[in-house]
Amino acid sequence: MFQIFVDSAANLPAVIAKQYNINVISFVNLVSGKEITCYNPDLSPEEEREKGSEYYNAMRKGCEIKTGLISIATFKEKFQKALQEGQDVLYFSLSKNISGTYNSARLAAEDLSDNNANGHKIRLIDSLNASLAQGILAIYASIMRDKGMTVDEVADFLESCVGKMNGIFTVGDLKYLSQTGRIKGSVAAIGNVLRIKPILKGDKDGYIVSYKNVRGRKSALNTLIDLVCNNIIHPEKQIIGIAHADAYEDSLYIMKKIQEKIKVRDFINTSYDFCTGSHVGPDTIALFFIGKDRELACTE
Repeated sequence: MFQIFVDSAANLPAVIAKQYNINVISFVNLVSGKEITCYNPDLSPEEEREKGSEYYNAMRKGCEIKTGLISIATFKEKFQKALQEGQDVLYFSLSKNISGTYNSARLAAEDLSDNNANGHKIRLIDSLNASLAQGILAIYASIMRDKGMTVDEVADFLESCVGKMNGIFTVGDLKYLSQTGRIKGSVAAIGNVLRIKPILKGDKDGYIVSYKNVRGRKSALNTLIDLVCNNIIHPEKQIIGIAHADAYEDSLYIMKKIQEKIKVRDFINTSYDFCTGSHVGPDTIALFFIGKDRELACTE
């Protein structure tokens, strides 16, 4: 047997993490100087949505937010406990080209492997993405584990899925992208005045890149819907992820429209995790699904 780990950027609701027996290692943010743990294992989906509203409202009011990495020591502690219990480890990471967290996990794993007399394995999978692109892969790993597959069998298969797991999103206010260097401040200011909404995606190398620009929020939402429906493969077998930064009504609209167009196995609709959500801002909405690859077909 093996234990499955994700960082809290994987955006798994607490009830889902418990259902699939997935361990979540939480980021910690500083919000106006106060430490905020990004993942609470005891919250209901409704409580998570309420906490999300509080967090993103604080962002709207201009609170100062600082994010940091999960430390090597934290990863080492969590992984070592599993090894001592006689189990292998499988960890799904936030993209190394978004965060240094994967490197922290790698260094912890190398140290433990050098001193692991029992021969148990630590497998790390860089999702080359974020949010539910990590979390959904971890769910699939749990399902495969329950079928009796080994850590190597599961890891080898899901590594082949990384390049097919798409993450696409739009934001509410361009200023947050300018603060993280995604776009220039002047471009953000003009774009907000003109109601320009970017459609962004995770590319094959794990970077966040611009896909196209549209005019207006509703057009952006409909573009996301079209991209999912035009590019998803075997939707009846898939879990589609939706993460929203206090944009619950928009997320329900997207679910409804997708269900009208294609038959889907299931949805996870959840409040955007605080760590990565702080970089994209309130009203962001993102969708995650497996396609043929990450080269999205144009919707025009």
